[in-house]
Order: sequence, then C-alpha cells, then structure tokens
Amino acid sequence: MRIAEERGAAEHITLDARRLLCPMPVIRVQEAVENLPAGITVTAICTDPGALHDIPAWARIHGHTVVETRSEGREHIIVLQTGQT
Repeated sequence: MRIAEERGAAEHITLDARRLLCPMPVIRVQEAVENLPAGITVTAICTDPGALHDIPAWARIHGHTVVETRSEGREHIIVLQTGQT
C-alpha cells in the first residue's frame, strides 16, 4: 500500500510494508515500480528484517539502484531509485 506519493521535480513514493512477511514486502515494491519511469525514488518501510536483504537483491537483479538501507527500532527502511525496466 502506498502511504505517500509526491509529484514534482523529485518524484518519490513511500510504501508501507509493515507487518508483512516474506515475500510480500518484495512483491509490494515490485508492484509499485512496475510502471514507473527511471529516476523515481521509492522508500519501503518494513518490519520483516529479511526485507533488508530481499528488496536490495531484487532491485539489483531488475536494474534499480539501492540508495540506502537502515533500521530504526523495529522498522527497516529501504530506499531505491528506479532504473530502466
């Protein structure tokens, strides 16, 4: 589920993948970026610690760039920029 979407010079989408277990965080990110042009920043907020590995691995395989991964308490944040799909 998208929790925020900003349009403008720097387009950004934030996805709420909290309380979802593998493989759902990756699937949500995949669905979100499916039709996005290159250069969009996507932030996924997850509670499944496996997402810190799974989403970056998926992103690299599909030509997206991982900008940042971090944990804040029980939440894990993965930021990526869409590439050419």
